[in-house]
Amino acid sequence: MSRPVLDPQYGMHVWPCAVVLAQYIWFHRRLVCGKRILEVGAGVSLPGIVAAKCGAQVILSDNAEFPQCLDNCQRSCQMNNLSGVRIIGLTWGHVSPCLLTLAPVDLILGSDVFFEPEDFEDIISTVHYLMEKNPHAQFWTTYQVRSANWSIEGLLYKWGMESTCVPLQSFEANKEQLAWSSLPGMYTIQMMVISKKIKD
Repeated sequence: MSRPVLDPQYGMHVWPCAVVLAQYIWFHRRLVCGKRILEVGAGVSLPGIVAAKCGAQVILSDNAEFPQCLDNCQRSCQMNNLSGVRIIGLTWGHVSPCLLTLAPVDLILGSDVFFEPEDFEDIISTVHYLMEKNPHAQFWTTYQVRSANWSIEGLLYKWGMESTCVPLQSFEANKEQLAWSSLPGMYTIQMMVISKKIKD
């Protein structure tokens, strides 16, 4: 039985979480400059675009099964005059040639990728694979709290990762409007830094 895939329309909008993650990147722009960054589930690619504008070497990725999402990444780069950004198809939970041959990364970005609970383990397994290849990499992710019953903590434990919550006020994102936009609005957004658990 085949599993339903994420609606490609999800990748056609700027979601509240993307604005919060972009704010975090801008707040830490000196840290981001020169880093090798992969954005997963990029969609319109706001966090990756901001990272590239801050001097990072950026690869944007979205579901390989939805070329329209990859086209959207390309359009975002063109609109922002970014010619050096690579765009690849990566489907969460799939080991593909693009994943196997991916260049080293320092940071992985993901805004609102924890949207559909049935995708959570595929996302985490993909991030785990990337961290096995890049043990010092971090996963910077923002997510919207949609249900008190949804949690990734058990999956992080299973895959040998740990998370640190980042208070929004620590990077001036605890507002209803950021960067002259109406986003993130009244939504409850959380920010986490996920890393590979150091073995005792």
